[in-house]
Amino acid sequence: MKVLPRSVEKCLADYKDSLEELKDIRDLAKSKGLNEKLEQKIIRVFEITHELALTTIGEYFKKEGRKPFSGSRDATVDAFHEDLIDDGEGWLDMIICRIKYNPIYPEDYQPVLVQNILGRYIKLFENFERKMSAKLGD
Repeated sequence: MKVLPRSVEKCLADYKDSLEELKDIRDLAKSKGLNEKLEQKIIRVFEITHELALTTIGEYFKKEGRKPFSGSRDATVDAFHEDLIDDGEGWLDMIICRIKYNPIYPEDYQPVLVQNILGRYIKLFENFERKMSAKLGD
């Protein structure tokens, strides 16, 4: 099966769809309250949304003729310097929270991650969507 090359515009469209799903789940949590199953869904969709954001950043820089990144931190720092994201510290915190949520760590980090997603990260994602859309003339 032949795979079509990704475009930054397609990546951004996928990202926007995932962000909308995350916001819908947030709204559901606000109206019905949190439970274990909903928290896990929030985290799963958040992780997909974050990965799509990083992919979009990578494809944007590829389109600009830059070399691939070695990791999410490098992509995040460069995205901040290029004004694709407006809160570099918040985005780096997002990466650290995802790492801490990893099951190899003994502490239960799920409640902290969920609160960060609902309280901070969705807003960071919305700002990224706005900036990327403006860069691409979307």
